[in-house]
Amino acid sequence: MTKMLKQAMVGILTESEAEELYGAFDQIGNIIILRVPDSLLSKRKIIGEVLLDKVKTAKSVYCQSSPVEGDYRIRKLELLAGDDKTETEYKEHGCRFIVDVEKTFFSPRLSTERERIAELIKDEEVIINMFGGVGMFSIVAAKKKRCHVYNIDINPDAARLCSTNIQLNKLKGTVESIEGDAAKVIEERLLEAGDRVLMLLPERSDEFLEYAIKTAKKKSVIHYYCHIHAEKKDQVSTLAPQHFLGVVNVKSEILGAKIVRPVGPRFYQAVVDAAISK
Repeated sequence: MTKMLKQAMVGILTESEAEELYGAFDQIGNIIILRVPDSLLSKRKIIGEVLLDKVKTAKSVYCQSSPVEGDYRIRKLELLAGDDKTETEYKEHGCRFIVDVEKTFFSPRLSTERERIAELIKDEEVIINMFGGVGMFSIVAAKKKRCHVYNIDINPDAARLCSTNIQLNKLKGTVESIEGDAAKVIEERLLEAGDRVLMLLPERSDEFLEYAIKTAKKKSVIHYYCHIHAEKKDQVSTLAPQHFLGVVNVKSEILGAKIVRPVGPRFYQAVVDAAISK
C-alpha cells in the first residue's frame, strides 16, 4: 500500500515528506487517521482526498489535531475527506470490535502486544484490566483462554462500547465491563482479586501502581507499562525494569521487559512483566 500511496502523492509531496507522513498513518476499519507534521498542514486536505480515492476500503480520512489527553484519553480529529463518522468496525485476532476513534482511546499498533498478553494468560485466571478501553485486550484474551476479565474504564463511551463488543464475540472466557475510576473500583470491590493485572496507562502507571498491587492476589503477575527515554533501543529492556523496581514496594521478580512501540525520538513505550509476592 505504501508504494501505491507514494506514487499517488507524486507532485504533491516530496519523497522525504511522504516518508514522514506514512510513519503517522493508521487505518482502523474504514477510517484513516493521520498525524500530519506541521510542515505539511497546508497540504492536509489534498492529502486526505488522495488517500480516500486510493484506499478503496476507506470511507473517512481524519487528521489528528490534538494529542491523546485527559482522563478519557481522547483526541480531537479534523475531517479531511469522506464521511464525518468516527465509529467503525475493526477486526483483529478473530474478534470484532465497534470503535469510536474520537470518543475512546484505541491504537491498532498494540495488536502484537494484545496477542502476546493473551498467550501468557492461563485458563481459569482472573484478570484485572485497569484501563481497559473498549475491551480490546480483554476480549482477545477471553477469546483464546477460559479466563474472567474485569475491564475497567472511567470513560463511559469506552465502557458502553466494551459491553457492545462482549456481545459481538463468541468467547471461551468472560469479560465484565465496569465504568469507573480504577482506583475506586479496586478499593470498593476488587481487593486481592486478580491473578494478573494489566496497567495500560504508561503515562500514569506510577500513580496507580499501589492500586495494581491492592487488586493483585498474594502471588500474581503485573504487566506494567511505562514510557522510557533511552539513547539506544537495546537499553530499554534494562532501564524499564530498573524503573519498576525503583517504584514498586513489594517483593518482585522481573519475568521480562520489552519495547511495545516507539512513541518519539529516543522515547519508547515499554512493558515490564513482574511476578509479585505480598
